Amino acid sequence: MTTDKTGSPTAVTQESDRFSISVDGKKAGFTEYIDVGDHGNQRIFPHTEIDEEFGGRGLATILVGEALQATRDAGLRIVAVCSMVANYIEKHPEYHDISDPVTTDVKRILSRT
Repeated sequence: MTTDKTGSPTAVTQESDRFSISVDGKKAGFTEYIDVGDHGNQRIFPHTEIDEEFGGRGLATILVGEALQATRDAGLRIVAVCSMVANYIEKHPEYHDISDPVTTDVKRILSRT
């Protein structure tokens, strides 16, 4: 079990289009993703959000870390459109080998959603 900076237990769950994080059973935020199989099995992360009331507790770091590990475990590559995801990857070189740049094709995919 992972705890936030206050010691509260957290849980990250994967849904069909996002990973969500809960603290003490209350949903605190999410990171959205889009899986694109025809572009090299990529998982695009366009947006991450943590509710204001949960700010400063390290939840984005926990959420993004678990989402990226699940992406690696699924054999997918990461495209970090979201700045939170990009910053996490910058600080954690263990994900550099499965990270792809944001391309024109990725931007086109996002404009259709």
